[in-house]
Amino acid sequence: MGDPVGEHTSRLQRQEREIKLLQDEIERLRDPQQLNFTSSQLDELREENSRLKYRLNILKASLQEEMSQNGKAMLNINQCLQQIFGKAISIAYPDLENPPLSVSPNQQAKFGDYQCNSAMAMSQMMKAKGQKVSPREIAEKVIQNIPNNEFIERTEIAGPGFINIHLKRMFVSKLLSNLLVNGVQPPPLVKKKKVIVDFSSPNIAKEMHVGHLRSTIIGDSMCRLFEFLGYDVLRLNHVGDWGTQFGMLIAHLKDKFPNYLSVSPPISDLQSFYKESKKRFDEDEEFKKRAYQCVVKLQSKETDFIKAWNLICDVSRNEFQKIYDCLEIRIQERGESFYQDMMTAVVKEFEEKGLVELDEGRKIVFAPGQSIPLTVVKSDGGYTYDTSDLAAIKNRLFDEKADIIIYVTDSGQAMHFQVVFAAAQLIGWYDPKVTRVEHAGFGVVLGEDKKKFKTRSGDTVRLMDLLEEGLKRSMDKLKEKERDKVLTPEELVKAQRAVAFGCIKYADLSHNRINDYVFSFDKMLDDRGNTAAYLLYAFTRIRSIARLANIQEAVLRKAAETTEVLLDHEKEWKLGKCILRFPEILQKITDDLLLHTLCDYLYELATTFTEFYDSCYCVEKDRQTGEVVKVNMWRMLLCEATAAVMAKGFDILGINPVQRM
Repeated sequence: MGDPVGEHTSRLQRQEREIKLLQDEIERLRDPQQLNFTSSQLDELREENSRLKYRLNILKASLQEEMSQNGKAMLNINQCLQQIFGKAISIAYPDLENPPLSVSPNQQAKFGDYQCNSAMAMSQMMKAKGQKVSPREIAEKVIQNIPNNEFIERTEIAGPGFINIHLKRMFVSKLLSNLLVNGVQPPPLVKKKKVIVDFSSPNIAKEMHVGHLRSTIIGDSMCRLFEFLGYDVLRLNHVGDWGTQFGMLIAHLKDKFPNYLSVSPPISDLQSFYKESKKRFDEDEEFKKRAYQCVVKLQSKETDFIKAWNLICDVSRNEFQKIYDCLEIRIQERGESFYQDMMTAVVKEFEEKGLVELDEGRKIVFAPGQSIPLTVVKSDGGYTYDTSDLAAIKNRLFDEKADIIIYVTDSGQAMHFQVVFAAAQLIGWYDPKVTRVEHAGFGVVLGEDKKKFKTRSGDTVRLMDLLEEGLKRSMDKLKEKERDKVLTPEELVKAQRAVAFGCIKYADLSHNRINDYVFSFDKMLDDRGNTAAYLLYAFTRIRSIARLANIQEAVLRKAAETTEVLLDHEKEWKLGKCILRFPEILQKITDDLLLHTLCDYLYELATTFTEFYDSCYCVEKDRQTGEVVKVNMWRMLLCEATAAVMAKGFDILGINPVQRM
């Protein structure tokens, strides 16, 4: 027998390629007047254009059908509805170029489950062409052309032209059963793309501080998202491990520990070591000269100086790893030193293409549309961060063959990356229509005084101090709730770490990364509102329902295969729909890289579950004996489905829930 999965994947990829070719051809034929054709040729082209569009729609439908046959995957309901309404619009108004398509969940149940809001924008488009058609008339015609499908129970027009969509309950019930039997599965990938996420990026010889916290947490969560979706993900730590500061550090190392080659120097406090060497560099001219000589010898890769450099890097790596272990971060170091040997060739390539200008001894590159240049060679002949980042992006595009590259750094570097990306496009390294290269910037962490987060003495907050403070406060919180009286010592420590590190991560991720946010232990450890503490306790309660009812896991597994998930009660229906929006949420985050959307969704899911649990009995007990007299198994399955989606959401956020808290 052949490989059915391989054949299926190949067929999907062929269809995707054919769709792309057809789309390009349609684009070319869109404005035939510019091609100087005769009237008869124009008619032929228009006919060909119509045939191509028809073929394109057939292919898209075929592709969706192929993908939907992967029964284990969670279905993106919004995406399915968009395809249905996209088809209806194209049939109803075939001459309308790129009509707007807007489908979103309805916020009020009385207006249905989803809503298509395309008619108003379509009316404006047609008005601009001299065609006066009301949005309601457009909505009616779109509804008349909705193809047969298994999703929609009925539609209705509301207001000026909103199309309210009511889903079939049996359809939603089947999707929930699929989730329960197969688990939370990602949608099928047409192509397994290579994703590189550049995040964390501390500097060697300096301690990680709260500024590195956001990059580390956000970058790790993005990696987890792409990994769950099935992409090939490379997690890169672009550490600052090269440059003139190493001459200063090596010179100080040689003075302070002259036998460093034979005896490993006891540099436990690298921060103090750095400050000492910096003070000497600023105040002692003779030391400064020796520091520059050390830089030259390091760049020449003299053995003794490479060893000194490695010693300093290793001390930093050990300190970084303590942070990464606490936060369960996996990352591969590939610092600035990795790209040193590539930079000469990069500069030469820009020179050969005539893109380099001389400016007071510097070699600079101006990219189109950018107000500032990149300095690729300094006046002393040395390279810069600009050169290093150009070498890095070229390596990632050509050697790593990345389809998507994401840089997770603070928003202050937005202009720098904008210019680097523009230069990479200028020289022809990538086409933004084909390869996605993006800077995912973030705001700064503020103290409760709304100023940049500092210690009382005005120093930058050490990240390890912050994590240790989180552990202390989470233990205090657990003892305040008397969890130490019901948990074993081992369970208590697990709960302490889950709460401390989960709350720190969630507090960051639950804010729009673009904005600054206020760091407050009191707020993040509050078990009310949209916090990790609340969600972790909610998750633990949901997980405990089956255990308290004495229902074994095997019984639940069997019920998932044989029991219909009833959705007759309004709170059952609301919860079922909320659970199934998970793929839509992940798709949105994949598009905009804003992880707070997932946090908002998990909070909505938890509160929707509470509404359901307060209104719908899952387990009925005898009031006098407390004995279980009835189990409503379909409701128990809704509990399980909620917990399964929450667990996967936590996993993407890098939060580790525990069974008991």
